[in-house]
Amino acid sequence: MSDSLDKLLDLLDLEQIEVNIFRGRSPDERVQRVYGGQVAGQALVAAGRTVPDDRPVHSLHAYFIRPGDPTVPLIYSVDRVRDGRSFTTRRVTAIQHGKAIFTLSASFHHPEPGPEFALPMPAAPSPELLRPNSERFAEAIGVTLPAHVRESPIDVRSVGPMSVEVAVDPSLQPAAANLVWLRVNGELPDDPLLHVCLMTYASDLTLLDTVLLDLGLSWHNGTAVGASLDHAMWFHRPFRADQWLLYAQESTSASGARGLARGEVFTVDGDLVVSVVQEGLIRTTPKSNY
Repeated sequence: MSDSLDKLLDLLDLEQIEVNIFRGRSPDERVQRVYGGQVAGQALVAAGRTVPDDRPVHSLHAYFIRPGDPTVPLIYSVDRVRDGRSFTTRRVTAIQHGKAIFTLSASFHHPEPGPEFALPMPAAPSPELLRPNSERFAEAIGVTLPAHVRESPIDVRSVGPMSVEVAVDPSLQPAAANLVWLRVNGELPDDPLLHVCLMTYASDLTLLDTVLLDLGLSWHNGTAVGASLDHAMWFHRPFRADQWLLYAQESTSASGARGLARGEVFTVDGDLVVSVVQEGLIRTTPKSNY
């Protein structure tokens, strides 16, 4: 297991300080605000630890209310909304400085048989034929990335151009769908909740970039600033986050300083395992308050 992955797993291993209260932290105090995928992943960990192991999560809906402060702990308060015969519902509130910064509702379902259907996986080249996005990003902006960025716990490889590349070279034409391969950089234990929480963490990495691609904007050249506003995920089938997953993303709308994107996650065998929808704030002038 890589050092970066070990740190990420430690980040998701929340401290339980009361029956329904957990404490998390952020890995880097130098950033302006806490990464949204981290808060969503930690909140799902908190919810999952109050649910029996035989009820995997099947959906979550989250709102980002305030920017997270990376210099102080995050307190996660879990409300046990319902424990039914087949479904379990939890509501989690992340708190900093006495105020809610994030809320998540998650539903857990005891597996049962039913009809089967899924969209087919789009065609994509093998991830082994693609370069890591960290290398391409460094080339696009002409810098040498620090070691902690190069050694990311999530290996991300875009099939088409990245938003930062399109912003540097407008002649690049993004495809209709933003196809991205990703996997955790290391072997994970057989803990289904851990794999789901890591996918929740990773799902926020590239989704809003899909909106920027269509607009010819980038977070990295001053043409756009923004943040996640809400995030929804549905978990259809079991998967492993330490095996390659194809994240097929597309943007459906941008208006009123907000952009909407959705994505489907497939295994290398073509199984649709996760669906994601996110709306984000996208401003073309630098304003930090939202």
